[in-house]
Amino acid sequence: MEEGGLSQSGEEPKSWDELYNVNLMPSEIFLKFRKEIEGYRVGVNLEFYNAPYNEYLAKLVLKPLAPERRWKFIYEPLHHEVRLLSKKIPVTKFLNLQVGVGHSFQLQATGWKWKLTTCFGGDGISSIRNKTSLGLCPGVDFRFGWKADYVFPEVTGQVTLSSFALHFKEITGFLYLALGTGEPLFNMNSGRLQASLDRVEAIFSQ
Repeated sequence: MEEGGLSQSGEEPKSWDELYNVNLMPSEIFLKFRKEIEGYRVGVNLEFYNAPYNEYLAKLVLKPLAPERRWKFIYEPLHHEVRLLSKKIPVTKFLNLQVGVGHSFQLQATGWKWKLTTCFGGDGISSIRNKTSLGLCPGVDFRFGWKADYVFPEVTGQVTLSSFALHFKEITGFLYLALGTGEPLFNMNSGRLQASLDRVEAIFSQ
């Protein structure tokens, strides 16, 4: 059996721990404090990033409370930066576009950027990125951002006409098939799953 699908290329098969791995240690921990003021939501975000970044960020966030909120204002006091971001604009069913403009008071520079996001991956590897919310009590919510990259297991085999030599022995009247290609008739790729809990957010609202 071929665990990692690499034995035919001469590499050693991967262990089950390498093929199926779930990491529950979040790389990002956010504390968010929100307050609603006259049709706007004002928030203070404290963001902690684990290895390899080991970084801390503080953000002041302002956005309208309207259901169709089209913008979000962010100020980062540690980096002396301001940004104005649009909402995520659906381009296709699984593809979103977000644009924004920002200014750095420290560098005296202004620029804009755009970002395409999707919940699926490619290159033969399927990817799911999602957020799950859990309300602990009124005014306190937890949000978990997780990701899963997976390849489905598959079973394959190969039978070709050139693989067989059909012989008939008149003496015994016995009909048999002789194999001579060395190709496996049955092969199994056990697939792969790499799942991780990327972000944990604690949200306190008033």
